[in-house]
Amino acid sequence: MRVALVINTSWNIWNFRRGLVKALRAAGHEVLAIAPPDAYSDRLESELGCRYVPIVMENKGTNPIKDAQLTRRFMRVYQQERPDVVLHFTIKPNIYGTLAARLAGVPSINNVSGLGTVFIVENLVSKVARGLYRLAFRYPHKVFFQNNDDRELFVRYGLIKPALTGLVPGSGVDLTRFQPQPAIEKAAGEPFTFLMVARVLYEKGIVEYFAAAKQVQAAMGADKVRFQLLGGLDEAGGVGVPRATFEQWLTEGHVAYLGTSDDVAAHLHQANCIVLPSYREGTPKTLLEAAACGKPLVTTDVPGCRETVQNGRNGYLCEVRSASDLADKLLMVAQLPAARLAALGAASRQLAEEKFDEQLVLRQYLAAVAEAGQKITSA
Repeated sequence: MRVALVINTSWNIWNFRRGLVKALRAAGHEVLAIAPPDAYSDRLESELGCRYVPIVMENKGTNPIKDAQLTRRFMRVYQQERPDVVLHFTIKPNIYGTLAARLAGVPSINNVSGLGTVFIVENLVSKVARGLYRLAFRYPHKVFFQNNDDRELFVRYGLIKPALTGLVPGSGVDLTRFQPQPAIEKAAGEPFTFLMVARVLYEKGIVEYFAAAKQVQAAMGADKVRFQLLGGLDEAGGVGVPRATFEQWLTEGHVAYLGTSDDVAAHLHQANCIVLPSYREGTPKTLLEAAACGKPLVTTDVPGCRETVQNGRNGYLCEVRSASDLADKLLMVAQLPAARLAALGAASRQLAEEKFDEQLVLRQYLAAVAEAGQKITSA
């Protein structure tokens, strides 16, 4: 069958859906990658073997005229490319791509990878978004959720029938690509290193991370503990931290900004503990990768994040939007003996193997694609 993956960036396909592309191709399917062009678009063809199909998509914003035009663009692409099944990821493909697939007569399988700002903040936009989800989610063959809180929320609001839902452990994690490395002997006096891997968005808890770094360094000394941040700036739609503001924070010297990297594992291996104080997630890929690398985790007690931490076993949960509670947890971790840190890391790896193996996710997708294909042939 010809299977299309539709996501808001080519980078997203490369970073989060690489294993799915490979699994679909290994199962004999032709894979189309439909996304706006960026620096990763060519790599989808040259390195993953997809056929890349560009589409213009504004990731942020709620202009109804632009969104209607996006639906027409999706429908035109589906009519031209004639996929047998479409897999939608991220908000706009989930809504407007699904409506277009319905109009084009193509079965769709969707993935709700996190609810985003429209569900974190209650306002007119969130009400409109729920109405659009309610309309669009009448039609997919299957909608996968990455945590049960999100699934129950959609069912409670009447946005989807329970029978259409499925549950997957996030995007899963490649346990071969991300695995523990032998402990490296650190030089005497080398600081304890915390690492946050996330885009520079307010909803990722970036403000709390910077504030907690300041508090922990004040308590322990800046030479004893180091804070790092890996991830891209994203000012689109007003949800990201403005560059000028972010650069001002950096001048205070509490957090070292590492920019972006295609080798996240290398940075994870150099850190002692991975931190994500997000306000809400699907199931955060960075924490799954960190767990697979055998790292202790500190994250917020919110849907999506709490699935990755068994409090006190492989890390610690902190209060959302609380820099002081985050600082308390980080201070505690930084002062743990080496044997205790090693035990937390080993428990993270065990959790990744038991719950978050990418193969668990891929099997569900391949089964859903096969089911959707059978419906086509029997129709």
